[in-house]
Amino acid sequence: MTTTQDDPTVFNQLAKRIKLEGAITIADFMADVLIAPKHGYYMSGEPFGAAGDFITAPEVSQMFGELIGVWCADTWYNMGGPTELNFVELGPGRGTLMTDILRAAGMVPGFLQTLQVHLVEVSPSLKKKQKQALAGFNITWHQDLTTLPEGPTFFIANEFFDALPIKQFERSPDGWCERLITLNEDGKELIFALSPPSKAIESLIPKNLCSAAEGAVVELSPIASTITDMISRHILDHGGAALFIDYGRDVPTATPSLQAIKAHKKHPVLKEPGTADISALVDFPTLVTTALNAGIAAHGPITQGDFLQSLGIEQRAEMLRKTGTDEQVVDITSAEHRLTDPNEMGTLFKVLALTHPDHPTPAAFPERPE
Repeated sequence: MTTTQDDPTVFNQLAKRIKLEGAITIADFMADVLIAPKHGYYMSGEPFGAAGDFITAPEVSQMFGELIGVWCADTWYNMGGPTELNFVELGPGRGTLMTDILRAAGMVPGFLQTLQVHLVEVSPSLKKKQKQALAGFNITWHQDLTTLPEGPTFFIANEFFDALPIKQFERSPDGWCERLITLNEDGKELIFALSPPSKAIESLIPKNLCSAAEGAVVELSPIASTITDMISRHILDHGGAALFIDYGRDVPTATPSLQAIKAHKKHPVLKEPGTADISALVDFPTLVTTALNAGIAAHGPITQGDFLQSLGIEQRAEMLRKTGTDEQVVDITSAEHRLTDPNEMGTLFKVLALTHPDHPTPAAFPERPE
């Protein structure tokens, strides 16, 4: 695949790096394009909403965040109702989800007063929007998880893991290789290339995918595993829970999913770097394995549709329709459909919960077998 570059700033940065270092990994490419301080896609642009490149579930309807708020309150109550709770959102976007969660939290006696809100955000422009959306709340911002305080903690990550850098590995005629990004012969376009095969690369491939056919592509995200491990160990040490909601796979698959989205349409991944969102399907089986290896309980993943319906989205939508205008009724029905229908977000998006092993199974998830 080749691309024509129309954005010289980001492309020139990448080209300079490739000329100095050689071909780069897809993970390095994603990190540079998405969160580089000077030109990263998330650092200064407006990716969310109708005027941006994509719409997340909280932007679709307030019902999404409200039901997550109810889930959090129920989970808090069932873990004994600690009087202080760190409430952490990773990649909080414009602050829409947290705003809706806190509004719902305020309806549960005693819950809102326990919360100390922490947002993990690297984008200066998004921090400004979050401050506006959450004006009146005492918020602490963090660049990463290493500065979070001790104590019982809830972690919320909605469409966070899909944007974390991934590595791709391809089965060539000679063995497993890593897919890399380099320059074409005239140095004016980015292209994909393969590293030499090696036993070291083969050792990274999940055993059940190792014998995949020639041309198969396996995607792994070391940073996603690292973050899940950090969250899991925090929950094990201090108590709490985590809720991950994202589009992804619930079984290991040797199929590429890396994509770019611009103005709500698919866009060539290597074209105009820095002007489009880049993401990949979340590898939920690896996140589950990581959590279990850390010693905590994993619930799901289940589909977003099942999760929201179990929490009562149909009833909430009906309540809103009773007091809405004709136009609002149409919007509410449309939003409910979009969030839960299998042909919309209902099946593609999965929900995974992590809890301390001593805590009960959280709402909406099937009971764990004894």
